Amino acid sequence: MTEDIASPENPGPLLRVVKHQPIAFAIVGVANTAIGYGLFVIWSLILDNKDLYQVAVIGAYSISVLIAFVLHRTLVFRVRGHVARDLGAFIVVNSGGLVLNLILGTIAVSILHAPPLPAQAVVMLIVAGVSFFGHRYFSFRRKPAERH
Repeated sequence: MTEDIASPENPGPLLRVVKHQPIAFAIVGVANTAIGYGLFVIWSLILDNKDLYQVAVIGAYSISVLIAFVLHRTLVFRVRGHVARDLGAFIVVNSGGLVLNLILGTIAVSILHAPPLPAQAVVMLIVAGVSFFGHRYFSFRRKPAERH
């Protein structure tokens, strides 16, 4: 049997409107990326130190991961039950994204000497694209018997 992420009979509210899961995921991802980038800017301003770039990324991530989980779970995937398991899997996938973000951001800022704010915008877009597959096939995956 194949495993799926959400019941086609009971899609999330956003998926009911756009009818295509990658597009619904992208819409939520763009919204959460904007939130995450805004949080990164706020952390950067609070820290006021270019050398603390990674701390700003981690601070923004810590807040935006919870917002993203709620948005994806309720608007796109519409899964039921297993909240703790789903959150754990979501955090695992997003932590991989955080590591990728830190690696790419550090390369961009420390090695290529790109300014942190535009570099982070580009890095976040790359990470968002990669994370779709992790969430689709890991975070919100359901066996057919679990779809109810």
